[in-house]
Amino acid sequence: MPPAPALALDHPVEAPVATPRPSRLWRPRRVLVTPAALEHAHGRAMLARAEALGLAVERLTANRLPSPREPDPRRAYVAAKATLALTVAPPTKLRLQPIPPSADWRFDLAEGCPAHCQYCYLAGSLQGPPVTRAYANLDAILGNLEAYAGHGAVTSASAERAQEGTTFEASCYTDPLGIEHLTGSLSAAIRHFGAWDAPVQLRFTTKFAAVAPLLDLPHNRRTRIRFSVNARPAARYEGGTDTLDARLWALGQMARAGYPVGLTIAPILPVPDWEAAYTGLIRDAADALAGVPDLDLTAELITHRFTPGSKAVLRGWYPGSDLPLDEAERVEKRTKFGTVKHVFPKPLMQAMRGHLTACLARDLPAARVLYWT
Repeated sequence: MPPAPALALDHPVEAPVATPRPSRLWRPRRVLVTPAALEHAHGRAMLARAEALGLAVERLTANRLPSPREPDPRRAYVAAKATLALTVAPPTKLRLQPIPPSADWRFDLAEGCPAHCQYCYLAGSLQGPPVTRAYANLDAILGNLEAYAGHGAVTSASAERAQEGTTFEASCYTDPLGIEHLTGSLSAAIRHFGAWDAPVQLRFTTKFAAVAPLLDLPHNRRTRIRFSVNARPAARYEGGTDTLDARLWALGQMARAGYPVGLTIAPILPVPDWEAAYTGLIRDAADALAGVPDLDLTAELITHRFTPGSKAVLRGWYPGSDLPLDEAERVEKRTKFGTVKHVFPKPLMQAMRGHLTACLARDLPAARVLYWT
């Protein structure tokens, strides 16, 4: 197959884009509603969404979420992943933390994710059963952000990324698009940033494709949506998500709606014939973006890694997975906190980095590579 042509942005020609199957919309089997959530208009609006979908709603008498009913850990995991809780973000959530290398600050619209990715980086990071918690005190969460504008050590302090302004990451502990039909929180955040007359940017990453509610929002190019994508042989590790083709279609839709967009290629794995697999991924992304005028595109390249704690959790969640988690095939990397991560050996890392960056330069020259990790 000859190399795919680079994007020609000077004379864009609208590329035909096939509409994929309808996006997967998560329907939790159980919706728990705390009394505190109903004290907020946004909490009541989320409850109304759940009831309109005919979901099983349980109004709790206390704000503490109940423990899983299943004594078996595997069954408890399955039950938790099928549960949405409408609750209130605790005060600690309003003290924002830096989130390098992605953004200046992390803030949370929710915590937890309905997808079943066998490499889930939240494994070992979140405490307790993986119930998805959507926060009702949205006004306080969004109103808290202004104090952080103009501060930060990632984009605010970077000559290379200064044009992004102060960046706020909303997908550190959730996939906000995957639950947007139940919460409406992401649309509210996009409107908030669109009306915020300051050098700021909302950022989020998703593995879902239900972008229709976002296309006509007044985003004013202050929201960057990045689609988490991977080589096709890695698709078997991403249960409960939209297909790669659907995500790339959604990428094109959002770019044509004027949003800054991005590719989060993660987690990069040495799948069989990985060079050809990642070449194909980047060419498919180039096809999806062909003809987009004023394309603002970034790429974030994240290799697979795991900790002893995350490995133990993932083995419990997905006992049949063949995800490569053999420490003998990795090298240890110490974090600044003294914890251990198992990463790929340096020669493999160099080979993968060289190949992916070369593919991007050839087939998606508009993409700014923000980082490799």
